[in-house]
Amino acid sequence: MNRKVGVVGLGYVGLPVAVAFGRIGRVIAFDINDSRIEELKAGCDRTNEVDGTDLEHSDIEFTGDSEMLRAADFIIVSVPTPINEHNQPDLSPLIRASETVGSVLAEGAIVVFESTVYPGATEEVCIPVLEKFSGLDAGIDFHVGYSPERINPGDREHTFEKITKVVSGQTEEVTDIIAEVYRAVIKAGVYKAENIQVAEAAKVIENIQRDVNIALMNELAVIFNKIGISTREVLAAAGTKWNFLKFSPGLVGGHCIGVDPYYLTHKAQAVGHHPEVILAGRRINDNICKHIISSMVKTMLCKGLAVQGTTINMLGLTFKENTPDLRNTKVINLIEELREFGFGIVVHDPVADPGEAERLYGIDLREKEELVETNVMMFAVCHDEYRENRREYLEYLSDDGLVIDIKGIIDQADLRAGQTVWRL
Repeated sequence: MNRKVGVVGLGYVGLPVAVAFGRIGRVIAFDINDSRIEELKAGCDRTNEVDGTDLEHSDIEFTGDSEMLRAADFIIVSVPTPINEHNQPDLSPLIRASETVGSVLAEGAIVVFESTVYPGATEEVCIPVLEKFSGLDAGIDFHVGYSPERINPGDREHTFEKITKVVSGQTEEVTDIIAEVYRAVIKAGVYKAENIQVAEAAKVIENIQRDVNIALMNELAVIFNKIGISTREVLAAAGTKWNFLKFSPGLVGGHCIGVDPYYLTHKAQAVGHHPEVILAGRRINDNICKHIISSMVKTMLCKGLAVQGTTINMLGLTFKENTPDLRNTKVINLIEELREFGFGIVVHDPVADPGEAERLYGIDLREKEELVETNVMMFAVCHDEYRENRREYLEYLSDDGLVIDIKGIIDQADLRAGQTVWRL
């Protein structure tokens, strides 16, 4: 590979990309967050996606100075693409990143976007910004490609180098160059998409498929709860069939599964189609919190437990297990609604950053020793710490207490006589 790589955005996606390329050559790694740059220079990654040894053995120039990117001729953009309060795509981080790259873009360079977008966004939104700020013409003076990220935060098995990389470019020749660059670090191989829009669409439907399948599980959980049978046992029995897809009910948050569907539905509506299945899945998953809370309150009343004034130990705040990522966590929705019912909430999470929890949500994370003796305990996130030490945490539950087990951590054998578990 004879390209000088630059990476823009050093979060859960960009940092592993920079580290992978840094093992084979010098990488310029840029981020607008100065504190992030300083911690990475010190060999620390707060996301826990990369350890200090990986940082130490990668040749990376971490910088907050965009001028450093002038030396790069293969720039990978991996910034967040969130949604706004109306569930519409918020492309402002991507636009700002395109402005930054455009202002330092050299002739002959290739810019590859990895951020999740709707089909057409790279060419309709990003290219005009690059042209405006560079004064260059796309397809002539520089070229653009798209290669969807497939990083799964907290997953130590399916890492950047071990996942097939989909690549695309403005022309077949550009696609070949992009494929060659990624092949230098991707052990799992490279797949050439027909064009940029195909690659964009492929990315966005990966998470839509998961969202819709989880929505089905959540709806089944509601049905089975009303019937009075265990969703977990039903899924275990159905899972003995060879082609049964193994999904489970739960909260759907984070910056991918709970966000990406709205990028495609936005595009679908723009071209005159109302996407019914996708939006139905979103509604089901967004409303599962209400089902959990109403079921909890009913169970408490049946057990003769007081509702108002009861303090709940909320175990887990991150959007998924074993990762410190708090973005778009649906646990905060549970907490806010429970407070409206008059519950007090003590929140514990062994992997979340307390400062970030306070900054994002005003949550004061407590240590394990600060949990309270209570009638209700909710296991909201399936961290290994909770799964492996669940009986230690259950010591804080009263003898006639109730466990709300969202992810199936607790077995009946873990409980003392008189204690009850409700599972999603």
